[in-house]
Amino acid sequence: MLEEYEKFVDRGTLRELKEVARELAGISVLHVNSTKMGGGVAEILHRMVPLMEELGIKTRWEVIKGGKDFFKVTKKIHNLLHIPGRESLSPEDVLTYMRYTYENIAHIDTEPYDVVFIHDPQPLGLVIKKRSGQRWVWRCHIDVSTPDENTWKFLETFINGYDACIFHIPEFVREGVRVPAFVIPPSIDPLHDKNVELGEGFVRATLERFGIDPDKPVVLQVSRFDRLKDPVGVIEAYRLVKRRKDCQLVLAGAFADDDPEGEEVY
Repeated sequence: MLEEYEKFVDRGTLRELKEVARELAGISVLHVNSTKMGGGVAEILHRMVPLMEELGIKTRWEVIKGGKDFFKVTKKIHNLLHIPGRESLSPEDVLTYMRYTYENIAHIDTEPYDVVFIHDPQPLGLVIKKRSGQRWVWRCHIDVSTPDENTWKFLETFINGYDACIFHIPEFVREGVRVPAFVIPPSIDPLHDKNVELGEGFVRATLERFGIDPDKPVVLQVSRFDRLKDPVGVIEAYRLVKRRKDCQLVLAGAFADDDPEGEEVY
């Protein structure tokens, strides 16, 4: 699988990856997130985990469990980290979050691993289970530059129990983070289905299936069905363009298992 990336990077990069992997020989790694399907984190892990295995690093991927009440709370946390002031995290929300956190602590065996990567806020509290000698890293995949302060303070109690954190850009690193913070910009997988060339026949058949005119311009948004993606703004932009140019609107997306608002937005 690794060799498939030769066309995108030089051989020196691949050689360096293999050298670093040799230095990590014997290390076991666990990734934990909130869904196997839907969303960017799952997309990353579907490729990253087998690549790490190919490099000789023992790697496993686990997904936390939760009921609708849990994912309703984690979606509220997600929204509050982006847009403060619209609602607040209640004591009942905190109790729900903690109840499922302890259930997942019992469900997911983190102890055999040397390094544990926790992705985003949903499984953040699992760090309670951290044992001596392990290294735990929290990877934040969302914008936390202007969060609701009370929500962030709640999360900070867990974040500062980690050995390190990873953010997309320096502006996302909050002052209250007392552990080493690293910046790794977001990236794309050039070999993912949505980034490869499609044959003209396939494209035309798909457009026909959905009643889209292949000869007419398209205003397109590809994303999860999420208010934070501003689909209403895309619709408004389409209406403005439509006044001057005949075009079509396409909102293309999928539902994530951990996002209870997706169907409502759709």
